[in-house]
Amino acid sequence: MNDRAPSYVKPGESFDRDTNYIEDRITRDGRDGWPVEAGRYHLVAARACPWANRTTIVRRLLGLENAISLGLPGPTHDMDSWTFDLDTDGRDPVLGVERLQQSYFTRFADYPRGITVPALVDIPSGGVVTNNYPQITIDFETEWVDHHRQGAPDLYPEHLRAEIDEVAELIFHDVNNGVYKCGFAGSQKSYDRAFATLFSRLDWLEERLTSRRFLVGDTITEADVRLFTTLVRFDVVYYGHFKCNRNLLSEMPALWAYARDLFQTPGFGDTIDFLQIKQHYYLTHVDINPTGILPGGPDTSRWLDPHGRESLGGRPFGDGTPPGAPRADERVPAP
Repeated sequence: MNDRAPSYVKPGESFDRDTNYIEDRITRDGRDGWPVEAGRYHLVAARACPWANRTTIVRRLLGLENAISLGLPGPTHDMDSWTFDLDTDGRDPVLGVERLQQSYFTRFADYPRGITVPALVDIPSGGVVTNNYPQITIDFETEWVDHHRQGAPDLYPEHLRAEIDEVAELIFHDVNNGVYKCGFAGSQKSYDRAFATLFSRLDWLEERLTSRRFLVGDTITEADVRLFTTLVRFDVVYYGHFKCNRNLLSEMPALWAYARDLFQTPGFGDTIDFLQIKQHYYLTHVDINPTGILPGGPDTSRWLDPHGRESLGGRPFGDGTPPGAPRADERVPAP
């Protein structure tokens, strides 16, 4: 998403995320005019953004790298757009554009909303197809099955979908978006309310994950992907930058072990760039951090500490297998 500190949150108001997205879908039957087709679409997904991070994880787990190319904007953006400042000449090598905004304007000349990631772009036309991030990963799991790797896990099993959706909805409102409600609160009252809701839900998750390895069923599902991208950013940015500081994630035994379990699972931790995460939040949110100073900690090497979650059973990939190593051109740079 475009997560610049929202100066439009007036004093006394609560943060209300705009969830109106381009709702076109890429499907097997092409009913929205966008058929599944290997090599046709380009996923633009900044490593820093938790909402985009979901798509890069699912793409890795399902082995869609050869079917859907990946564009990686830099960790910061201006008021108008994410930019491809990490690429040669500052241009995305597939789309040939400097700013993701250009792909939005190619499709909608007067596009009125924020230029957000993740976004799927139609390579032949250069126009954005969708930025509806909750649907993108579901469609990767259900519409792109003919292009899944051999051994790809079922992240959205049909018999568990109702429970996955229910848990994911709670996590979205109280945790994924809850940290933003704290960080972008326009009053003490709205902050206090968001803070209480966030930690009440984290306490609920701590209890739930004390006796089970994964959120729903005994394998990794879409629900785990959605929770992980917030947890992995919690101590690094949300604890201090967004004032989510009742306690660190690393002080919640079950959640901390759960998050490390996922981080050490191929497809999760190998998509995480802690430096870019810090740069995004501390440099982009100038209303919150006007000095632009990056904090020195925390020590992220602890994410590789043993987690001991194997004792709870479960099979991370079910009847499937882990993905292979990341493509050379998509590896996270060593710190």
